[in-house]
Amino acid sequence: MPGPLEGYRVIDMTSVVSGPLATMMLGDQGAEVIKVENPDGGDFTRAVSNRRGGYSAAFLNNNRSKRSVAINTKDPRGMEVVKKLLIGADVFIQNMRPGVIQRMGLGEATVREIAPEIIYVSISGFGERGPYADRPVYDPLVQALSGLTTIQGGSDEARPRLVRTIVPDKLTGVMAAQAITAALLSRERTGQGQHVRLSMLDSVVNFLWHSDMGSQTFVGGEFPQEKAQSFIDLIYETTEGHISVAVNTDKQWANLANALGHPEWLSDPRFATPALRHQNIDSRLSLTQSVLATNTAAHWLKILEEADVPCAPILRRCDVIHHPQIQANETVSIYEHPHAGPLRQTRPAARFSLTDPVITRGAPTLGEYTLDVLLNLGYDHRMIETLIAEGVIGAYGFDKAAE
Repeated sequence: MPGPLEGYRVIDMTSVVSGPLATMMLGDQGAEVIKVENPDGGDFTRAVSNRRGGYSAAFLNNNRSKRSVAINTKDPRGMEVVKKLLIGADVFIQNMRPGVIQRMGLGEATVREIAPEIIYVSISGFGERGPYADRPVYDPLVQALSGLTTIQGGSDEARPRLVRTIVPDKLTGVMAAQAITAALLSRERTGQGQHVRLSMLDSVVNFLWHSDMGSQTFVGGEFPQEKAQSFIDLIYETTEGHISVAVNTDKQWANLANALGHPEWLSDPRFATPALRHQNIDSRLSLTQSVLATNTAAHWLKILEEADVPCAPILRRCDVIHHPQIQANETVSIYEHPHAGPLRQTRPAARFSLTDPVITRGAPTLGEYTLDVLLNLGYDHRMIETLIAEGVIGAYGFDKAAE
């Protein structure tokens, strides 16, 4: 079934995760995504470890639903191909360091001369201005600069900690996909394209503000240093396994106290209100942990579920795919890839009642669609053969196709 973005064409000059994740989301939702790569290796994630059939898991999981064309943009003939691709395109997206795309010859003014109504998207690490704009960027650096590491550490006084997944990259990708669809909707109404700019730093600070930056919210009432809310997180040890338990309302607190066999907690003045329970969080969580440590995870989960206390098992990655809730949601599906074999990947998170797309294209081989795309642009086989021989393009399977 066609997805909700069927008919839109995206020219994707991004690499690694933030941009490719954004364009994969658009492709999963039906957009035609043409991924422009350097013939000399292509996207960096093609070369990383955990591989099968010549593909890395990192590349496969961020580049589904796309077509790859391999073009040497340093050659004027290669740049001519890219400019022809831009004719009629709806979105152009790049995530190079600020200034690089302009030096390549694909700045906004140039692209808009070719496609006046295009949505031009720039993703940067730290932003396009300021003292960090030209610096190389990696996910841990953004976690550090955004305050995420101290939040993850538990307080400003504790040792900072990295979140052990690339939150800035992935979060920026999701935000970019949303912004692109919003810009396309605006264009439908106004007829005008625009430049959408995102930075990983802005994305993370925005993300944190909704729950973690209350100390800086009230102007004139800032906290000079954020103290730990608790020295205990909401992961509890049992005699066999770990569980998470989280209660907020008075009813949930009462259900927990009774389920754990300690109704006297309900008359403890330290825990009489949500505010007091928050103020005395270390004491409250220590009591909870002392009880949960006396039996197994399975034992407590059964009791807590029957008492309507919010709780969940702590799953390893290898356990997640077998959990009945994950299976009921059909979150994970098996997709057959022509080279890498059967792949386990997540379905798009958003489900559409009328235009829910069917995933039909796995991540492409480098230059897999160069031949098809150039033929559609009017290049004949002889011209394509010359461009391949002179290193301007890479075309997977060209010899076989020519025969």
